[in-house]
Amino acid sequence: MQKDNSTSTLSTPRSRHRRRSNEVIPEDSKANGGHLLADDRNKYRSMWIRAYSSLWMIGGFVFIIYMGHLYIMAMVVVIQIFMARELFNLLRKAHEDKHLPGFRLLNWHFFFTAMLFVYGRLFSQRLVNTITADRFFDRFVNSLFKYHMAICYFLYIAGFMWFILTLKKKMYKYQFGQYAWTHMILIVVFAQSSFTVANIFEGIFWFLLPATLIAINDIAAYVFGFFFGRTPLIKLSPKKTWEGFIGASVTTIISAFVLAKVMGRFPWLTCPRKDLSTGWLYCDPGPLFKPEHFSLLGWVPQSFPWKEVSILPVQWHALCLGLFASIIAPFGGFFASGFKRAFKIKDFGDSIPGHGGITDRMDCQMVIAVFAYIYHQSFVVQQGLSVETVLNQILTNLTFEEQQALYIKFGEILQERLAG
Repeated sequence: MQKDNSTSTLSTPRSRHRRRSNEVIPEDSKANGGHLLADDRNKYRSMWIRAYSSLWMIGGFVFIIYMGHLYIMAMVVVIQIFMARELFNLLRKAHEDKHLPGFRLLNWHFFFTAMLFVYGRLFSQRLVNTITADRFFDRFVNSLFKYHMAICYFLYIAGFMWFILTLKKKMYKYQFGQYAWTHMILIVVFAQSSFTVANIFEGIFWFLLPATLIAINDIAAYVFGFFFGRTPLIKLSPKKTWEGFIGASVTTIISAFVLAKVMGRFPWLTCPRKDLSTGWLYCDPGPLFKPEHFSLLGWVPQSFPWKEVSILPVQWHALCLGLFASIIAPFGGFFASGFKRAFKIKDFGDSIPGHGGITDRMDCQMVIAVFAYIYHQSFVVQQGLSVETVLNQILTNLTFEEQQALYIKFGEILQERLAG
């Protein structure tokens, strides 16, 4: 009977476009019931599929990291677009869309307007640093960023008017629901994941380490839960177990301390990118990435081969990221699980074999991206103005004539001080 009901539901004209593979499996069949997940032989096939696709993802990810900042940013933008597409389709109803030609474009209008606003503010100073040698482009870019907020505002107002003009009788509820759903996607998904791009330009290290820790935590939780899981962790995700959660937490924290040591040795990973050019970076690593030596005498036997250890100060910060990735970030996955249960789907999509959709892999990444940015700005970056910050503000906010006037005035002030 249950199968017949689901078939009749899918055949109605108001049904959502959803594949059968995304339907929710009844909770009773998912529960561990006190047995090891590894005892279920049917799970080995899905494990190998998941492992195979994971290797492909890791390989592609490593290649993009090797290419540098702009390629990583492009990857993040593509991921955001795929996530938005999956979530836009989640509430899509074919019957209503047939009576609203062009209504789907409105979602993307708001999405790309938000993208222009966020990335315009992120890249304003870096774009100025890239083209300041050309006077024409310098003026053009300065004018563009001067009116950047106004441009984005009028684009949003145009979308708002577009939405009002497309309202149709007997479809108000669906249209306003789509309007609210679009804005929720922009706030919950796009705004959070945009912090990832900000982290990239602060140094690939601050993007790569948190992202890697989430991947390690996810893999370790799966492995420990697969072979040792007996005790369910949370009802929203019956497959999650305490054994997997604890094993993944320990693995993630240890990995954070070790990986920070390894990544911190490469300047091209630790140097911030101040412009939009390509190529590897070399800079003064700063005190965070300079090793400090600690003597082990009195702590270990005389026969112990190492008499001292060297630790990068950033490794202590990495422990905080590891704690967050192992304890707090998984709640992003629990949120996504509850979300999928509310909509009675198994996955947000099926673009990644064994994993589901892009959104299924990015739920925890979005949570830690925001934390990594806030942590970096609060506890790592030195507060106060620097010469570079002041110069960027001058180049961005002052016209060429105003910059000349400032130069002359500043020269007069220096001459007076030298004379005095």
